[in-house]
Amino acid sequence: MQAFRRFGFMFTATALSLAAGCESAPKEPTLDEVRAVAEKYRDVNVAKAEGYTTDNKCMTAEMLGFPASRGVMGLHYVRRDWLGLPAKPSPPGGPRVRGNGTHTNFEKPAMLVYEPQADGSLELVAVENLVFADAWHKVRGDQPPRFHGRAWPLLRDDPATTVDEAHGWEPHYEQHLWVFRDNPNGAYSPFNPKVTCAHHKASAPTPSSVTH
Repeated sequence: MQAFRRFGFMFTATALSLAAGCESAPKEPTLDEVRAVAEKYRDVNVAKAEGYTTDNKCMTAEMLGFPASRGVMGLHYVRRDWLGLPAKPSPPGGPRVRGNGTHTNFEKPAMLVYEPQADGSLELVAVENLVFADAWHKVRGDQPPRFHGRAWPLLRDDPATTVDEAHGWEPHYEQHLWVFRDNPNGAYSPFNPKVTCAHHKASAPTPSSVTH
């Protein structure tokens, strides 16, 4: 009888524990935790070895139709698989970049942002995730993705302007986390005036790169 009661107690405790686990929402990492897991990517060769590629474009606020004083985004290295992008990039002048990924895990950022240095090296300044609006809303409904309660910025081209606010992409949500460089605009802002593209040397993109 005692063995039966002991078994019943263990079964009840386990069931309650599992039930509590099922009701818990996924925990979002802090900025410190994001910085810690991305620390290894300070060495861009580690990023390359893990499948991150770049189109070698250093994006500025001015390129996207915003005042130059807002700063820059920087040079992006991306995981095409996590963005749900096709294996082969669109040629220049081709259709807008489209993807079907809904990856939002900042403990495995789909995009790494670097600042080109005067000596030709790259310094990691931020991480980023991006989801395409169509793909996201098909899976998650009408609400935009959020990080700690903040909605991600939506980028879409405005045909009435002379610049491409979505930089060649279909409408998409993207969220930067400036965890390696202080940002007067805020840690969640798309642009950082303390980052520069002045030392960037443009060259032809690699075959597996992607426009951003």
